[in-house]
Amino acid sequence: MTTMIHPEKIKTSKSHPKPIITTPTPYLLIFNLFTMKYNFLSSLAGILILNVSCTTSSGSSDENEVKLITLDPGHFHAALVQKTSYPNVSRDVYVYSPAGADLDEHLKKIEGYNTRPDDPTGWNEIVYTGADFLEKMLSEKKGNVMVTAGNNGKKTDYIRQTLSAGIHVLADKPMAINVSDFEKLKDCFRIAQEKGLLLYDIMTERFEITTMLQKEFSRLPAVYGEQQNGSIDDPGIVKESVHHFFKTVSGNPLIRPAWFFDVNQQGEGIVDVTTHLVDLVQWECFPGQAINYQTDIEILDANRWTTPIPPARFKEVTGLDAYPDYLKQNVSNDTLHVYANGDIHYTIRGVNAKVSVIWNYTYPEGGGDTHYSIMKGSKAHLIIEQGKEQNYKPVLFIKATGADLETFEKDLLSSLKTVTDKYPGIDLKKTNETGKWEVLVPAKYHNGHEAHFGQVTENFLKYLKEGSLPAWEMPNMITKYYVTTRALEMAKSN
Repeated sequence: MTTMIHPEKIKTSKSHPKPIITTPTPYLLIFNLFTMKYNFLSSLAGILILNVSCTTSSGSSDENEVKLITLDPGHFHAALVQKTSYPNVSRDVYVYSPAGADLDEHLKKIEGYNTRPDDPTGWNEIVYTGADFLEKMLSEKKGNVMVTAGNNGKKTDYIRQTLSAGIHVLADKPMAINVSDFEKLKDCFRIAQEKGLLLYDIMTERFEITTMLQKEFSRLPAVYGEQQNGSIDDPGIVKESVHHFFKTVSGNPLIRPAWFFDVNQQGEGIVDVTTHLVDLVQWECFPGQAINYQTDIEILDANRWTTPIPPARFKEVTGLDAYPDYLKQNVSNDTLHVYANGDIHYTIRGVNAKVSVIWNYTYPEGGGDTHYSIMKGSKAHLIIEQGKEQNYKPVLFIKATGADLETFEKDLLSSLKTVTDKYPGIDLKKTNETGKWEVLVPAKYHNGHEAHFGQVTENFLKYLKEGSLPAWEMPNMITKYYVTTRALEMAKSN
């Protein structure tokens, strides 16, 4: 259900009905006390129980209820946050946005979730489309958590103003796309701390099962040994991600806004998808530890290059017949060239890391976005592959690096229980390559990228209830955006 709110006349949706509780008058209580003294205490207890029960059963009367605000949704990730329902989250969602195709696509996806035959959601989108949508959101404060996923050129300012108004923020990545935004983002975290608010970015890749298992096996000294520092030419950890402009989301072809191809609004690839990869390096190599960008990070090298988008493909993915004027500066030989690709070489507490992102136009038949990763320990390498041989599904392999394979296999099998205690059903299978095992993962753990948005949101709601993020999350978010934005500066100079 969608309630459209026009700027000239604001409408409100019907609130959830509140139970009516009838409380006896003082005269009636006195009468009961003297005439029915034996029944009074039980009657009063019943009234109190009814009162408490009715108050807590109504979502609208629960002061701890989470009420979502969606601000200027220009990216499909905003809708994916609502692909599932959550306990203690109001079904009324207040959307503040300019009218247009971005908003229409967002509401279309929400309606699809509401009307699907299996496990439909029941979101009620209450939409305001006035030119003053941001000011209206800040003044009305209809919700207590703002979700933002859209134009990244505006996002850091959106976040800062929302926090200043006293509203928590759950933001899609990236929260900063250049050095100027990074300085603003540091101020955002300062405001959040001062006001006791949560600012959190949506790191879905932490919930991909092969990445989770790569982390688990790297915590087993008998299997992994010690993390190798490596070098710039042979890094101790590598993460590479291949994405595609034209793809399907929730079963339908994805229509992207034209500004998605403008690096001044979307950000270059080196500050966009690499956010996930830098996050995973920290999360896997130094779990639960705060990383200081000023003392723990050294950026060694960074590079960037373009992906060509000819007119026919641009029309297919955006629906537009021509490039908008703001993209024409990046058009040569009638083809748009987007700085969507990049790599970063850096050290984190002495460990050489490399992250890279590539954007192709679309994927081969049967394929999709892919991920490659290798973590190098003194006893084994942990490798995630997702190519044609793996049917474009991520698969984790364990490759022994020593000569004593018999001892390694015994240690591997005896250590497996530590993993299966946490992830029942995980198993190992020898491959045709000597000293290499495939980690077998039951289908129940492969829930797909779109489901990860719900998992991140559930985590955020848990932190919201607890009143704070884990102590390491904030410094590591700051470090992450330092790496990506500083790397962009270096790549441009290169």
